[in-house]
Amino acid sequence: MADIIQLLPDHVANQIAAGEVVQRPASVVKELMENAIDADATEITLIIKDAGKTLVQVIDNGKGMSTTDARRCFERHATSKIQVANDLYNLHTKGFRGEALASIAAVAFVELKTKQAHNDIGELVEVEGNTVLQQTPVACADGTSISVKNLFYNIPARRNFLKSDNVEYNHIVEEFTRVGLTHPEIGFKLYSNNTLVFQLNKGSFKQRICNLFGSNYDERMVPITEKTSVVIIEGYVGKPEFARKTRGEQYFFVNNRFIKNAYFNHAVLDAYKQLIPADAHVSYFINLHVDPARIDVNIHPTKTEIKFEDERIIYSYIQAAARLSVGQYNLAPSLDFDVENSFAIDFNAAKGEIKVPTITVNPNYNPFDASTHKGTSIQQPAFKLNKPSTQNWQQMYDVLDNKNPQEYIAQHQLFAIDAKDINTKECVQLYSKYILLHTSKTAYIIDQHLAHHRVLYEQLMATIKNNEIAIQKSLFPQQIQLSPTDYALVLQLMADFKLIGFELEDFGNNTVVLNGLPIFTDSSKVIATFEHILDTIKQSESNSSQVHLELLTTATAASLAIKTGRYLSPEEMDALLIDWLQCTNKTYAPNGKRIITELSQLEIEQKLK
Repeated sequence: MADIIQLLPDHVANQIAAGEVVQRPASVVKELMENAIDADATEITLIIKDAGKTLVQVIDNGKGMSTTDARRCFERHATSKIQVANDLYNLHTKGFRGEALASIAAVAFVELKTKQAHNDIGELVEVEGNTVLQQTPVACADGTSISVKNLFYNIPARRNFLKSDNVEYNHIVEEFTRVGLTHPEIGFKLYSNNTLVFQLNKGSFKQRICNLFGSNYDERMVPITEKTSVVIIEGYVGKPEFARKTRGEQYFFVNNRFIKNAYFNHAVLDAYKQLIPADAHVSYFINLHVDPARIDVNIHPTKTEIKFEDERIIYSYIQAAARLSVGQYNLAPSLDFDVENSFAIDFNAAKGEIKVPTITVNPNYNPFDASTHKGTSIQQPAFKLNKPSTQNWQQMYDVLDNKNPQEYIAQHQLFAIDAKDINTKECVQLYSKYILLHTSKTAYIIDQHLAHHRVLYEQLMATIKNNEIAIQKSLFPQQIQLSPTDYALVLQLMADFKLIGFELEDFGNNTVVLNGLPIFTDSSKVIATFEHILDTIKQSESNSSQVHLELLTTATAASLAIKTGRYLSPEEMDALLIDWLQCTNKTYAPNGKRIITELSQLEIEQKLK
């Protein structure tokens, strides 16, 4: 029988290895930037074109390579990081396997220019599909410049599986962010299609966070610190009031290496129990410093997963440190169990006769006599902060002036609602959340937030359809600084934002300027509205422009709708109900939640039996 097991040719083996290391342009960015850091660079520049599909170039001012090393670095398993197997447990560098450049060169055109400081001239190496085309001396600056062109040119199927430029660009920005966060002592620049996107100057860890995600993060975070014999924890955690529906910015670093660890993520979130909703997430940026001998980073090709020797102990330390940070900065109520308050008596009080406490009772008090209640009053809810708006109310009442209210409601019947006995002016607010309507046989309970959400959504969609959105120009345009991914998303949706009334202008450096907003929008809540809108968009995986526009409209309406817990005057409830009764869909809000429920007289009687 003939032999069937054969050795793979080198170019095939390299392409298979490339499938593990190089998944997309962002993988190339990660490997090249980590190599630059290992070369002791203090300034690193990343240049991309067409989201890395056409060009990924990394320029550094590191140590550079010799003539021999410039050629040898493209061989498989060629590395300067380890010599023996035990070195894997004492790693202080990013890369160590020696697969990156060989894998990249197998699926792209690579041009390397490198020069050491003590040399007068550098070295140029050009590689195509692991074949060295030329190696020649060249004049260049100290350090190394690597250009990766036409990624996956020789594997069309892999190139076809790449996502859109926006998606691939977001992945590149995320890798750039991860590397930039771990090394605030290094300056970074990112150019995309000849445009400077990021310029990160050297500074502290907190300054780097603010440079990447916005200056408002300075007030959104509190430090977290813990030093033990097992792990040293340093970084920042977010305040509970800034928790969001999406995961947002959550970063763990171990020895300056980004990792993903759901177990440790649970440790952080556990510190926020009863402080944030169950489906909310807080931001955190946490550095863990662990003895390299106690971890194994060689369990995943991308090195984003690490095996810990003392994982449970580290979990406990992270959990305790996060709780201490939350309590120490008055973000959560804290109790001092070392003090027994029942014995906290002031023995230095003024001298005098100690009297037995007594209770004074009014024997003439009658709880059923209204005349004995003098001095008491019903307080308005404490959450009634804003004066109700009266804009366009007269126009709403014109509808009732020209029609009989019963006839008007009958034209917009809901369920089996009996319009003979109902009157919107007889509505009642329950728990500052619901509105109660009733007929002779049925009671209807309406969620005020969801009803207003439906009203605003249909009004927005109508104005978009008719191109009649009213934009109020800002006297003082407001700058909004965003995270890198949010900034890219806003630029992509700039035209859709304008359709719903937000007139934005790109200001660069992750910042947009708000020149105008919808006429019904509260300018003081623009940032909160924006974050809510972007969170909603990010939860959707669709790239359809029509879907994005609908999501924008839904999110905008939800953010601007009357909130649960707000007191409504009778006039406000009446106006809301009139608008809601005109909606085409009165049963469900745009997010799919039910607006109204009914309670019949029979159901009430059965509950009281």
